[in-house]
Parts: sequence; structure tokens; C-alpha cells
Amino acid sequence: RFLDGDDNGFVEIVRDYKDGLILYLNSFVGSISIAEELAEDTFVKLGIKKPHFSEKSSFRTWLYTIGRNIAVDYIRKQSKLDTVSINEYAELADAESLERSYIQEERKIIIHKAMSKLKSEYRQVLWLIYFEGFSSREAAKIMKKSTHNIETLTYRARQSLKSELIKGGFNNEDI
Repeated sequence: RFLDGDDNGFVEIVRDYKDGLILYLNSFVGSISIAEELAEDTFVKLGIKKPHFSEKSSFRTWLYTIGRNIAVDYIRKQSKLDTVSINEYAELADAESLERSYIQEERKIIIHKAMSKLKSEYRQVLWLIYFEGFSSREAAKIMKKSTHNIETLTYRARQSLKSELIKGGFNNEDI
């Protein structure tokens, strides 16, 4: 509806997709506060520029792709910086406590910690497929990879996560 000109549809888009988009973007940047800013930037871009939606994929896939592109741009800009101040480091530590407020159950916290030790690509693919419920095809579009690459990446990410969970005290039967 929003893309057809109904501005009330924008409020619904933000309400329905905000939390999932923030957590997905967090898998890129490792900070809830930065992920929230990037999600805001995504919605601002959607609201102001109204990019063309070609309907080749679902709306959610398209929105997450816009968010991913904004996160990649942010990471590129940040990679040009040489140092991190003590204040910025403290903010990152604070973000971890904010993150825990999103994930309340003990098991989810342990899984999340294990995922944070994974390569960025592994975190992304696991988040998209298992937490957001995207299909391999949709995740492939978002991550700009082939479906076969996503399936291979998912397998490797699951194996890596399993290894991290075992290191963290999970029994092989619990996984």
C-alpha cells in the first residue's frame, strides 16, 4: 500500500519489520545501537526515496537487501578509521547488555553468544534462514549469492555453530 501512495502503510512497514531488521543488521555490525541506526537509515531511504520494488522477490527480502546494502556501506566507511576510542569500546560493551534484553531465554543467549563467534557470513545466513524464516532462495538474493552457495554456507555455518556450542558446554545430544 505504501508503494502505491498510502502513507499509513509506511507505519505498518516499520512496525512489522523493525525488530527483525535490527537483529539482522546486528549480525553485520555487532552492535544493537548501530544496527538500530542502520535500520532507521533503511526506513528513511524507503520513505523518502521510495526505491522501485520490482516484485521479483517478497517485500521483506527486498527491504532486507536495502538494509544489507546500507550496512555494507557503513562497514566500508568504518574500515577507513584506524582506531577505536575507549568511549566507543564502552558503547560496544553496553550494546551487549541491550542485546540480552531482546533475547530473554537462557538457551537463546547461549546460542546467540556462540553465533557471535562465527564468521560474519555464517551469522548472516543462519539469522536469515533460521530466525527470520527466509528460504534459501530469498537468502541468496539478500546476500547476493547463488542458492547452491547459500546451501553450502548454511551447512558450514551449522557445523561451525555446533562446534561453538559444544565448546560452550552444550552436550552433543542437546544440539
